Order: sequence, then C-alpha cells, then structure tokens
Amino acid sequence: MTRAELLADDPLWLILIKAVVLMLVGPVLTVVMIVGERKIVGRMQNRPGPNRVGPFGSLQAIADAIKLPFKEQVIPDTADRKVYFLAPIIAVVPALIGLAAIPFGPEVTIFGERTVLQLVELPVGVLLVLAGASIGVYGIVLAGWASGSPYPLLGGMRSAAQVISYEIAMGLAIIGVVLYAQSMATGEIVEAQASGWYFYLLLPSFVIYLISMVGETNRAPFDLPEAESELVGGFHTEYSSMKFAMFFLAEYTNMVIVSAFATTLFLGGWMFPFVGLDSPLNQGWFPVLWFFGKMFVLLFGFIWLRGTLPRFRYDQFMKLGWKVLVPAGLVWLVLIALVRAIRNDGNVSTGQILVIGGIAIVVIVLLTLLLPEKKIEDDDSVPTTGSDYPVPPLDLKVPETTPRRKALKAKAKSGKRTEALASTKEGSDGDL
Repeated sequence: MTRAELLADDPLWLILIKAVVLMLVGPVLTVVMIVGERKIVGRMQNRPGPNRVGPFGSLQAIADAIKLPFKEQVIPDTADRKVYFLAPIIAVVPALIGLAAIPFGPEVTIFGERTVLQLVELPVGVLLVLAGASIGVYGIVLAGWASGSPYPLLGGMRSAAQVISYEIAMGLAIIGVVLYAQSMATGEIVEAQASGWYFYLLLPSFVIYLISMVGETNRAPFDLPEAESELVGGFHTEYSSMKFAMFFLAEYTNMVIVSAFATTLFLGGWMFPFVGLDSPLNQGWFPVLWFFGKMFVLLFGFIWLRGTLPRFRYDQFMKLGWKVLVPAGLVWLVLIALVRAIRNDGNVSTGQILVIGGIAIVVIVLLTLLLPEKKIEDDDSVPTTGSDYPVPPLDLKVPETTPRRKALKAKAKSGKRTEALASTKEGSDGDL
C-alpha cells in the first residue's frame, strides 16, 4: 500500500492522536528553542544565559509562559479591537497547519494499526506547507494596522514586502525540487532522494531556500519588521501579555516548519545517510530521530546567524531578494529543465551531468576573471559619501554675500532714500 492509501485507512482515534501530537510539536519545540537560543547565544557572547530557574536554567521558558498570561494587558485607545485580538491567532494557526503534510517517518505500527508518521499525504502537499508558512504574514500586517500606531504599521508593511519578495525566491527553489522529483507530494519527494539527496544535486536551490527561509521568518539578520533600533519593537509594539506570547509562538513555529520543510526537500527527510530504504536504520521509529536531528541542525543555523551577523539595511535586504535570489533562481530553473530534458531523451547519467556542469561553471568563472576591469572616468561631479549625501569640495569658497542679501540691502537703501525725500519735502513746506 502507498502512503496515501495507508493514511486513508487510518481510524478516527489514530487521526486524533496524530493531530494532537502535531499541535504540541510547535509549542514544545518553541520552549526548547527559546532556552536553547538564549544559552547558545550566551555561550557565543561569553556569558551564561539563563541559569536560575530549573537545572541550568532549563525551565526559564516555562516560567515565562506561566508569567505572561498574568501580565497586565494594555490595549491602545485607537486600536481596532476585533482585528487587534484576531491578529495573533491568524499568525499562529496557519503555522501549525503546515506541519500536517510533513512526513516524519516511514511505515510503523501504532497500537496494532499500520500507518505512516504523517497526518495527510496530498498530491500538492508542497503547496500546503508553503501556504501555511506564508499566510501568517496576514496576522503581522493586521497587527500593525489594528494597533493604531505608526511604528507597528510600518513594521507590518515591511513584513508584507519582505514575505512577498522572499516567497518568490523560495518558490523558485521549491520548483527545482518538484521538477527533479516529478512530484509535489512530500512523501514521494523524500523517497525520490533514496539515490541522492537534493542538497548537493540541487545545491543552488538549497542555498536559495536557506536564505529565503531566514527572510520568510523575519529572523536576524533579516528581522526588519521588528527592527527595534528604528521601529521601537515593530509590528508587536502595542501588544502585551498572552497576545505578545502568541507572536513569539508563531515566529518559532514558523522556524520549525521551514526547517522541517528543508529537511524534507533537500536532506532526505527521515532517511539515514549512505544506506538504502531497506536498511534497519530506515525502518521503524529510528527515522524520527534522524529527521529531528537534521531539523535541529538547521534550527541551530538560525541561532548562529542571529549571534553572528548584524542587521541588513532595508534597501540591501530588498536588493538581495529581487536582484540576486530571484534572477539566480530563474536561471537555475531553466538549467534544471534542460538537464531533465536531456536525461529523459538520452542516456546521460547524473555523474556525467555534474561533471559537465562543473566544467561549465569553471569556464564561466575563468572568463569573468579574464574580462578587463571597467575604467572609471574622471568627471567634475561632486563626490558623495556612503550614504549618498553630497560632500563640499576641498576648494570651496564661501561668497561674501548672496543675491537675497543684495536685494534686501538695495531695498533698505531705497527705503532710506524715500524717507529722506519725505522729510525734505516736509521741511520745505514748513518754511513756506
């Protein structure tokens, strides 16, 4: 039986168990990630991190989760209350839905019932995960607009522009995987990687996806929607208490989803490396460990970036998306389509294609190195600094006066002459 047939045969009680477990994956991993991020970043910055609540500070996130519901709830007078309350829910729920199509393992037996570790296997499962990760931006935009404050509104608008920009690049990277696997079902994509994982077969797609998933989740160095140095706190400036915690939950759940999706698309999903599907390492419950191990490596990459790189400027960030990632994704997509056409029509192996592609890349790099450097012609234009503000020339001479001052002086002199003539006329009239 196929994965879809096994899932269709699941009884109701098993579907409910899977749904409850998936609903708990996001919050549980959020707690783990918050503590892990604070400890790892603390280690990177030579400080201890949380070390008071629980052993080694491991219960700090649970203490925060208990504290936040009892915090005072402050609602701005200018807020649209219905949308203000609805926005955090819109940000969280789609993030949790995306986990439904992720295959966490192969066929197993749960209480005597044969099934697979997945909630649904759809022919378009890739689109479901992508939609679940992207709809959450509506919650951010509505939160910024409903707060009735300019800074959250700017943060929400930034988030909309950011997600649209990087979702295009992410979609192009995913299309490359779909073309190579010839399927949009997530389970079939994992099984198609039995002969080779896509992170090296489709390396440009993997790199584009990694960059796009950081921009998609509003994480540093791409956390422009909540840039506290510019926008106080961004889209959630006016939120407090449990609603603020829900935005936190949405952010970390989105991190889990895009990391699980990257594991599924590029890292072989639940498969152990260098062994076949019939290996004992790829049977039973062991593959769940391999899946979460790969996912935690990607989540560690999020933390590593946050502790290493400074925040991008907004124009740099948008330029990277539209002028680098999207064109590169389009060119790579054309190359993938060409390779698939060659493989379908001729007897060409993957190794031969990789060798030919490597030679072509080396030739292109050598040609770019041989191109002469562009000569910069001298002109008389005013030099500028890095922020595009004009700099005064070194031989600047300040004029002694300006045309306006000349006009004012001339007007003052004419006024004095008029007064002198008037006084002279009055004196002559008195003599008469």
